[in-house]
Amino acid sequence: MAANLKELFQQMSENTLISHLQIEYVEVTPEYVIAKMPVQAIVRQPFGLLHGGASVVLAETLGSMLSSLVIDQSQFMAVGQRIDAHHLRAKRDGEVIAKATFIKKGKTSHLLKIEIKDEEDRLICYCHLTCAIIPKNYV
Repeated sequence: MAANLKELFQQMSENTLISHLQIEYVEVTPEYVIAKMPVQAIVRQPFGLLHGGASVVLAETLGSMLSSLVIDQSQFMAVGQRIDAHHLRAKRDGEVIAKATFIKKGKTSHLLKIEIKDEEDRLICYCHLTCAIIPKNYV
């Protein structure tokens, strides 16, 4: 099942900001989602460091996709409502690996934590994401 979810998420992300930033899903389960993103020119800020906004895109992507796994997708969708990001360490190259997990699963909102680390398991960015669970016909 997990391999199918990983492939499904990757297909859903084609021709989006996610594919543009070359975010690749590594592992997808109903409990957590892991993905990686290369640190290259497209995600750097003018001083050559990983842009905080790119980290936030990675975090919100994983959190929203994880939330979508535990709701009735025929009637509802999970959308990012609020995100807090703590940028803790600079990164110039290589890749970052992010993992999203639930803190709380409610009926109308989910709270998730996303940790973004480097290849040496050092914390680069720590995020909290609130996803609103809204009816599909709302938008």
